[in-house]
Amino acid sequence: MLNPRAALRNMKEYHPPLSGRSGLRLDFNENTVGCSPRVLAVLRETTAEMLTIYPERDSVEGLVAQYLSPAGAPFAPGQLLLTNGVDEAIHLVCETYLEPEDEVLVAVPTFAMYEIYALATGAKVKGIQANEDFSVPVDRLLSAVTPQTKLIAIATPNNPTGSMVSRADLLKIAKACPHAALLVDEAYIHFGGEPVLHDVNTVPNLFVVRTFSKIYGLASLRIGVLVSSAENMVYVRKVSSPYNINGCWPVALEDKAYVENYVAEILKGRDRLEQKLKQLQMPYWQSHANFILMYIGEKHKDFVQAMRKRGILVRDRSTDPGCLGCVRITVGDAAQMDRALAALEEALAEIQWSARPKPVLTGAGR
Repeated sequence: MLNPRAALRNMKEYHPPLSGRSGLRLDFNENTVGCSPRVLAVLRETTAEMLTIYPERDSVEGLVAQYLSPAGAPFAPGQLLLTNGVDEAIHLVCETYLEPEDEVLVAVPTFAMYEIYALATGAKVKGIQANEDFSVPVDRLLSAVTPQTKLIAIATPNNPTGSMVSRADLLKIAKACPHAALLVDEAYIHFGGEPVLHDVNTVPNLFVVRTFSKIYGLASLRIGVLVSSAENMVYVRKVSSPYNINGCWPVALEDKAYVENYVAEILKGRDRLEQKLKQLQMPYWQSHANFILMYIGEKHKDFVQAMRKRGILVRDRSTDPGCLGCVRITVGDAAQMDRALAALEEALAEIQWSARPKPVLTGAGR
């Protein structure tokens, strides 16, 4: 029998509940409206011959670099790498910089793949528990830095909490740890937060990732973007596949009106959801993303099932560090929020939920 590497034998797996998702999908923070009609038009024109050709990345990376560039300081195409979703971008940074004796700092709860890809290299991962309000404990995180720290991963806005880290704090972390790569995940940045994407031109250890899965509605096409200095990206490209991306999508960049309208719709829906939760005296945490994390308590599983009965999918996050009893709900458009808010009240009545104060959530499973 073949034996896998020691780092993989006892490593946990990430198993998102992706099967049986019939209903209104408010569980995975996906775009629930759909992609730009321009993308659909290109897909409909796709021929059999086009599907036999490997996608060319250089021209598309040039377009994306132009689209994302700061005014007066454009990104060079070499600074940007298209990836198979944000997941691959995280994987490539870990493969580029981590040795088995290295350490990785992650503020938890957060996206599970930071830890998984880091552990796969044999590196050690330190989880720094978030503050009571789920904000990132910047000073505690910095106090955990050692000479062995080679990567710090931070999502802002964060998943599943919706909290954000200020640009000033992110730059403080990068400056305090010049020997470590700072990976900032801006998957939800269009809904709120302070971006640091343009700071990659002046901060040598900064990496920023973005995705076309959320506001662009292209989760199925798996397109992510990793940006850093050209010097850093030379090494990242060495471990990247030349054919890792899908084609038929650059037109999504052209439809700015679609993106603006979608974001405006989601922000209105998020405000409606917050107002409803306040009315119900439901504890929740302020979100800068397209979802809200709320506290149900011991009946969290019953609530998820009661919502599913009504055709609404929400995500139980109770296994995340410090999130016992918490459920996350994605924000949809106006009609979808009409359904979700009505189902929310019915589900809470069914499980006989009663209002209670926001808990003090500290430590995993507490």
